[in-house]
Amino acid sequence: MLQLNRVHHIAVICSDYARSKIFYTEILGLTIVRETFREERHSYKLDLSLNGIYVIELFSFPHTPSRLSQPEATGLRHIAFEVDNLDVTIALLNDKNIIAEPVRIDEWTGKKFTFIKDPDDLPIEFYEK
Repeated sequence: MLQLNRVHHIAVICSDYARSKIFYTEILGLTIVRETFREERHSYKLDLSLNGIYVIELFSFPHTPSRLSQPEATGLRHIAFEVDNLDVTIALLNDKNIIAEPVRIDEWTGKKFTFIKDPDDLPIEFYEK
C-alpha cells in the first residue's frame, strides 16, 4: 500500500484570474504564498495557503472550456473547508453577497454543511467541526 501523508495541494483553473484571486484571498481569506506569471503560457499561477499550510494552486489559462455540469462532472467535484461555526460562516458570506445553499446534515456524522460557488461556479463546501 502507498504511504500517503496528506493532500499536498488542490489545483483550480479559473476563467477570470483577477476575480478569482479576490474571491480566494479576500472572501475565503487564503494567504498568497507566491504569484507567478508564466509568459510562455500566458498563464498566472497563484499559490495559496490556509493557516500557514499550502493548499491551493490557482491557475489561469487562455480559452479554458466551461464546466459541463454541476457538481457531478468528471474531475474535481468540490473543495471542502472545515469551519468552527457554520451559521457564522454563512452570515459572513451573506455580508459579501455570497448566498449559500440550504444547510444539510451529514447522515453519517450528524454535522452541518453547505455549499457556495466560486466565480467559475466551482462548488465549495463548508463543513462544521
